[in-house]
Amino acid sequence: MKEIQSSNTSELQIIVTGTHLSPEFGETYREIEKDGFFINKKVEILLASDSPVGISKSMGLAMIGFSDAYANLNPDIIVVLGDRFEIFAAASAATVARIPIAHLSGGETTEGAFDEAFRHSITKMSHLHFVSTKKYKERVIQLGEQPDRVFDVGAFGIDNIRNLQLLTKDDLEKSLDFKFGQRNLLITFHPVTLENSTSKQQFSNLLSVLEKLKNTHLIFTQANADTDGRIINQMIIKYVSSNSNKAVFYKSLGQLRYLSTLQYMDGVVGNSSSGLVEAPSFKIGTINIGDRQLGRVKSESVIDCDSSIKGIQGAFNTLFGEEFKKLVSNVENPYDKGKVADKISRVIQTHSLDNILKKKFYDIETLM
Repeated sequence: MKEIQSSNTSELQIIVTGTHLSPEFGETYREIEKDGFFINKKVEILLASDSPVGISKSMGLAMIGFSDAYANLNPDIIVVLGDRFEIFAAASAATVARIPIAHLSGGETTEGAFDEAFRHSITKMSHLHFVSTKKYKERVIQLGEQPDRVFDVGAFGIDNIRNLQLLTKDDLEKSLDFKFGQRNLLITFHPVTLENSTSKQQFSNLLSVLEKLKNTHLIFTQANADTDGRIINQMIIKYVSSNSNKAVFYKSLGQLRYLSTLQYMDGVVGNSSSGLVEAPSFKIGTINIGDRQLGRVKSESVIDCDSSIKGIQGAFNTLFGEEFKKLVSNVENPYDKGKVADKISRVIQTHSLDNILKKKFYDIETLM
């Protein structure tokens, strides 16, 4: 957004939706404004329920809201990120409105979440594709997209690690109102949306293992607005209230505090993509629980485990082992390719949009 904002040839328009507008999730649209951006439209989708019916209704409201926003703003192209149900609605409305779509982070797989279907559907609706690894580029082409419209640029979140002035330990502790311990863990656990009501048991198993750790301080961040996310958040609040001497909970750390926190962690725990994408750049290990991120490209710093108590305990034994610590200190991040925002911005601003809406399916079989 900053690259486009500083351009002499392009005008940045921003539409904000979903949890960014929700008090329950920290009203993080304020962070966008604090970074110097003007929000052109806010699309309220009323995330009052995380049930399947509630999520589906939110998607319907998103379709209506984005349709109105596009009619008002009249964009030449829209840029969307990832695989959320809100973004599926945004892309669907743009497709009907005949607006070209640039899609960031396509080609990835998350076999345990319905994000998988949304992501690939967004790919088929999009016209320019920016992926984070060679494998993901191949997968987007496998879906029938023209190779000259698929760009392997790396993960742009890593740009922020280099470009932001991260907080010192003292400043971060003051900002968080939290003292780091002998060991420190950052925990983010989201629902596995293609499993039926497993969130409570899986997260309960994680809390059971965390309870037994000695001299370890815990920073929890809130689960997202997927189905059953509130169950996890209620369990976090209950646990932290009983363990306030060693645990703290945040609705949202914000970009700066989140990345600053990673500097001082002994590990990232849960099933968030950040543990796979950003954490390796800080030379720390990630415990990746369950199937939510199944299929993603991972560095050697990621420890996969099932959601049983035994599986999670075994992962912690590995994380704190001297052999693994030595391995992590030399790990390479497969998503780190540098100057990602610059690469994306240049393509978006210079690629011709003439006749881009009519896509020809790139059939791999006929080309072999």
